[in-house]
Amino acid sequence: MSQSESEDTGSNTSSSTTSDADWPVTEEWLQAVLKQHHKDLEEPSSITVVDFAVRPGCDARDNVLSDILAVSVKYKLQGNDDIHSLNFIIKLLPQDPFSRFFVTEAQFDLREISFYTQIVPDLESFQSKYISEGCAPITLPIPNCYYAHYAAGSTQPEPTPPESVLVLENIKSLGFHGGEISRGLTLRQVRAAVEAISKIHALSLCLKIKEEKQIPERYPFLFQTSKATDSYQHLVERGLPQLDQFLERRQGLECVLDCLHSIRPKTKDIIENLLSPQEPMGLITHTDFWCNNLMFKEDEDNCECTILDWQMVTFSRPTNDLALLIISSVPTELRRQHTETLLDNYWDSFTAICQKLGLDVPGELEYDRKKLGQDYRRSQLLALLLCIGSVDVALGDPLTEERLVELLKDLYADGILANSDEV
Repeated sequence: MSQSESEDTGSNTSSSTTSDADWPVTEEWLQAVLKQHHKDLEEPSSITVVDFAVRPGCDARDNVLSDILAVSVKYKLQGNDDIHSLNFIIKLLPQDPFSRFFVTEAQFDLREISFYTQIVPDLESFQSKYISEGCAPITLPIPNCYYAHYAAGSTQPEPTPPESVLVLENIKSLGFHGGEISRGLTLRQVRAAVEAISKIHALSLCLKIKEEKQIPERYPFLFQTSKATDSYQHLVERGLPQLDQFLERRQGLECVLDCLHSIRPKTKDIIENLLSPQEPMGLITHTDFWCNNLMFKEDEDNCECTILDWQMVTFSRPTNDLALLIISSVPTELRRQHTETLLDNYWDSFTAICQKLGLDVPGELEYDRKKLGQDYRRSQLLALLLCIGSVDVALGDPLTEERLVELLKDLYADGILANSDEV
């Protein structure tokens, strides 16, 4: 599970370059970004950078998939003395050679850039054609993308390193904040997250059905099931011994341990089976949908959620996102009391959006709320395995450790662990 891309730390540093990355943040480079941002202007080239500041976007320990910078820029447009400002983050390839190889080999950077430059424009264009007359546009719950650049490395005629730059709106500057990992999300935050992901799910399903083209054919860069399975299996194999050691120190968990030991030889098959989409409900999923990839803007009346970090976007089952969110990020009592209500919330939002786009999911696809519940039950096992792959996130904190123990007890009591052959 990856870290949020908008965690600002460190002090402001005004400079034409930054020592924290090898990408030169110069006035000329900023002008290129601003031209793209103001591409609808008649004279987008007439931009003058007045001042800018660069600082680390997150603690280097918190993100192995990107080096992140936070940038604030003040600028003028030709013929106007008003000073405009823009705050954004820059996601770059990691400086660390091992992390850089890991990212480029698995194409995490290309996948996220392609999400913003191909999938997002397609979803926006699609809804403008199909949304019912009189319905408000569906706002995608993601940061605005200001600029993207990708160039694969090569060895011929001479070695050249890969290039990967993604410039996104810094939503922290708009009043968004992260969820509480240790305590877990509040009920209103989970509801906001469920509604947010339902928009991406619904739009991508309708795009597939209405335009009669399979999503993997349309977007071959999506995280393929076989590659994702290998990646997650590696993490699970790393996490299981840590979990074993932790559980052996707790009383009354012998049955849970026995089930985990019986599942271990089958984890790769389980992951592959549950990642594989089940038609007709195969659609675009985030696949790393947990609290640290979510930001919230809240007041007394509303809670808005924005979803970050789309490096693992794939073609899968909607309940995989729901299960990972609820299992990893929801406090125990909220999970026990409100899971069914949260699935109701998701279903209502998802089907309403599909209806706006001319798709009756129960009527045309013969998929209903009961089937969603059945799929969610199966997806919980995948979510647990993904959490085991990142179990070090939970271990060491009393609140997250206790949440993990209670989750394992509940999954055992519900027969999820003992009936892994049913997935």
